[in-house]
Amino acid sequence: MALKKYKPMTAGTRWKIGNAYAELTSDTPEKSLLEPISKSGGRNAQGRRSMRYIGGGHKQHYRIIDFKRDKHSIPATVKSIEYDPNRSAFIALLNYADGEKRYILAPQGLQVGATVLSGPDAPPEVGNCLVLRNMPLGTVVHNIELQPGKGGAIARSAGTYAQMSNKEEKYATLKMPSGELRKVLITCSATVGTVSNSDHALQSIGKAGANRWRGIRPRTRGVAMNPVDHPMGGGEGKSSGGHPRSRSGKYAKGLKTRKSQKSSDKLIISRKNGKKL
Repeated sequence: MALKKYKPMTAGTRWKIGNAYAELTSDTPEKSLLEPISKSGGRNAQGRRSMRYIGGGHKQHYRIIDFKRDKHSIPATVKSIEYDPNRSAFIALLNYADGEKRYILAPQGLQVGATVLSGPDAPPEVGNCLVLRNMPLGTVVHNIELQPGKGGAIARSAGTYAQMSNKEEKYATLKMPSGELRKVLITCSATVGTVSNSDHALQSIGKAGANRWRGIRPRTRGVAMNPVDHPMGGGEGKSSGGHPRSRSGKYAKGLKTRKSQKSSDKLIISRKNGKKL
């Protein structure tokens, strides 16, 4: 993808680094695959604020994404690459041979007019979805299932991917985006390729108002509050606030929050720091 650096014509564009959206081919979504999104503004069913710093934001529609890729052995043609306001990755509109249309996560390098396939007989090419058993070692994949038939759950955000490093009778070993080595059932499916929009993390919104467009209100620092409002509040002048912690008192840095006997521990070979659990 290409980034766009703005001339400092205003204070908001001085530090703005945006997306040039060079890969996108359409700015009109498929109406049959849209659903309305209702915003709560951080309020619960009683109208009381239950989540802080939420409110406003641009009106959006949800794009129904096919994470399961369960139309097996039916070829589909890529009609367009589109923007999705609900995720960091781009999406691709597929026209199946039987007339159905579906959105999928667009892999890097997928072009309009290309043909993609899913199922056990699909070749391991970019955009195709198949079970891990049928993929060669070293294949780069995304939208990986953790339970067969449930739909992709891992490596779905912009620029992410996992790489297959080993295959056994029952499990395939994948190197996750975090660096973690993990076993996944060999009957789970995944899509070949890297998720599109890999430079998403290099963007800079330029001004605080851009967060308001996203529905994010200003956040008050804990050290700026009173002791009754936050564990880090109070003190004379600009006090440091002590050890960083949440509003409920839980340490924000360094505290391990993973369950000591989680069921998936046996599937993790090594964590992102290279250590065994």
